[in-house]
Parts: sequence; C-alpha cells; structure tokens
Amino acid sequence: MKQRKIPQRKCISCQDRDNKRELIRIVKNKEGNIFVDLTGKANGRGAYICKSIECLEKAVKTKAINRAFKIEVPNQVYEDLRGVIDKSE
Repeated sequence: MKQRKIPQRKCISCQDRDNKRELIRIVKNKEGNIFVDLTGKANGRGAYICKSIECLEKAVKTKAINRAFKIEVPNQVYEDLRGVIDKSE
C-alpha cells in the first residue's frame, strides 16, 4: 500500500518543522478574530506553535504571532495558548 504523506508545519517561534498534529494552530478569520484552533480545520489564516512554554514565551517576547497575522494579538489568545499547553504537558 502507498504510504500517506504527513503534513509538516513550521513553528513561528523556534522555526522547527514538525508534524501538523504535533503543533498548536492559531487562526485569524475574515472578521479579524484570532483564536486557538484545536481541530486544525477552522477557516482563516493559520500559524503554528510548538506545545512548549518556552516557544510560547519566545513568541510573546519577539511578537512572532503579531508578525504572522500583521495585527496586534489580544492577551486572551496568549492565555488560551498557555492553557492548551498546560493541558498537553
């Protein structure tokens, strides 16, 4: 049988490539809302980050998520990300 290709994505913080399912997806939809997408299927522009506190802190410090979406990201998104990362560890 033919083996399926596993999609690879790059973390916006540490620039490491990993399987799409191993990363957390952050989405900006057409209305400009930014939220954490746990399904990985929400409509909109997506950015990926590793499931580690270190990558999240680096992304906050360097404003990587702001640059990815070209918009100021509300603090609630960072709190949601921290909650998702805490649950996964």
